Amino acid sequence: MNDPETITSPANPRIKQAAALREADQRRSTGLTVVDGRRELSRAAASGVEIVEAFVDARRLHDSTTDQQGTTFADWIAALAARGTRIASVSEKAFERVAFGSRNEGVVGVVRFGPRSLAEATIAADRPVFVIEGVEKPGNLGAILRTADAAGLGGVIVCDARTDVANPAVIRASLGTVFSMPVATSSTAEAIQWCHRQQRAVVAATPEGTRLWHEADLRGNAAILLGSEAHGLSAVWPEAAAGGTIRMETVRLPMHGIADSLNLSVTAAVLAYETIRQREVTR
Repeated sequence: MNDPETITSPANPRIKQAAALREADQRRSTGLTVVDGRRELSRAAASGVEIVEAFVDARRLHDSTTDQQGTTFADWIAALAARGTRIASVSEKAFERVAFGSRNEGVVGVVRFGPRSLAEATIAADRPVFVIEGVEKPGNLGAILRTADAAGLGGVIVCDARTDVANPAVIRASLGTVFSMPVATSSTAEAIQWCHRQQRAVVAATPEGTRLWHEADLRGNAAILLGSEAHGLSAVWPEAAAGGTIRMETVRLPMHGIADSLNLSVTAAVLAYETIRQREVTR
């Protein structure tokens, strides 16, 4: 790799532009976002995501530490450069400007990545999916994506969300699985129509669910529905079920303490692994 250009000032325009991508408006207007860390950038690259630019902490540029595949950090950076990524060696202060908080994994990338519509996403027809309505916290959404990947779900539909899938915090919490997991964004109305067209049986988790979580059939093409952290599910889902647009049942997780609900991502994990248990039982 040829010697990369050097950036020393935190006020450098490219540093400022990259840092601004932590704001949703900038991500929407540019189609770009920032990715913290080698693991997440590697997963982006493996999924065919364009890595436009990489800012490398100058202190790590010639790092000979190897990863699990035996590739040194320096060789990995060289491989990025070989595939067309613009590499910049940046000073400690400049890196602090573009990186997340005190996290320093030696590299922050700018990637071309944004949400896909339901028509664009390749969601497996024969596997359960998550439908997440109104999610607010990027950490929860990222954790749900990570769980969906681990449990082998067919995809995740994010409807009427108050955070976006290209949020750097979502990418970080997902450990980069957001790049490989089929993820679609939509309105709630579009998600309901999609479930209708796909003949998906909707299984909604609510504190007042009529059945226990393991009593519902979560195999095949079930759509596992979860609502927002603060408000739960909107009324349009039971209205669509009452009108015959979708088939829907509600399930609950028992709560034996003083709390009335679990964290959204924890509920998702319980239901995701229940899909595995049910598939294995019926083999």
